[in-house]
Amino acid sequence: MATFHKSTVREYFEAIVTAVILALFVRTWVVQAFKIPTGSMENNLLIGDHLLVNKFVFGPEPTALERTVLPVRDIRRGDIVVFKYPDEPQRDFIKRVIGLPGETVELQNKKVLVNGKPLDEPYVHFLDPTHAASEVTSFDVRERYGPVQVPSDQYFVMGDNRDNSQDSRYWGFLPRHYVKGKALLIYWSYESGREDYTDAGVGATLARWFSVVTHFFTKTRWERLLKQIH
Repeated sequence: MATFHKSTVREYFEAIVTAVILALFVRTWVVQAFKIPTGSMENNLLIGDHLLVNKFVFGPEPTALERTVLPVRDIRRGDIVVFKYPDEPQRDFIKRVIGLPGETVELQNKKVLVNGKPLDEPYVHFLDPTHAASEVTSFDVRERYGPVQVPSDQYFVMGDNRDNSQDSRYWGFLPRHYVKGKALLIYWSYESGREDYTDAGVGATLARWFSVVTHFFTKTRWERLLKQIH
C-alpha cells in the first residue's frame, strides 16, 4: 500500500493556520496587549508603558471548583483592571478597583473611605496637595464625593493620579461584564507624550514609528521592562 506524504507547501500552510488559530485564541481568551495613553495612573503606570493584560484570571463567575483547579478568582480591591469604558464601549480604560459590590464608598478631603473606614493607598499621587481642613465644602469630586453604595455586579474604580483621572467619580460604576482583564506586567516602556497616542492620523502614525526606530535605545525605559504591576 502506498504511503501518503504531505507536501512541503501543505505542511507550511497547516503550521501557519495552526499558529494563527493559537494566536487568536490567546488574544481572545488569555492575554492582551495594552498601552498607557494618559497620565491617569501615574506614578505607577506612565504614558508609553506597554502592558500585558491577563484576560483569563477573571473568568465569568468562577465556581469553587474552578477556583481550585484553575488560575481564576474574583475581582479584588486594589486590582488594576482594563475594561470597556461604559460611555464608549469601543474604548479601553485602565483603573484601580476601589469599591466592591455592596460596599459604601466616600471621599472626604481627598481621602477614600470604604464602609466608613479610611483606605490605605500608598500608590496614590496628587497634583495638588490634600486640603488641611477637616471638612471640605467644595463640590469638586476630586475632594469630596458620595457616599454611594456600589450595586451588585459592579465596581467603583479610580485612577492612581487622583487629580487627573476620569473614573467612577465622573461616569459612575463599572459593570463586571465590561472588565476585560487584570494588568499583569510591563513588557516595554517608551518615553513619549500623550499626543503620540491620541493622534490617529496616517502621518502621525508614520511619525511615531519613525521616532521609535530612531530613538529606540535612548527613549526605551529599560528599568521598567518586565516590571510586575501592583
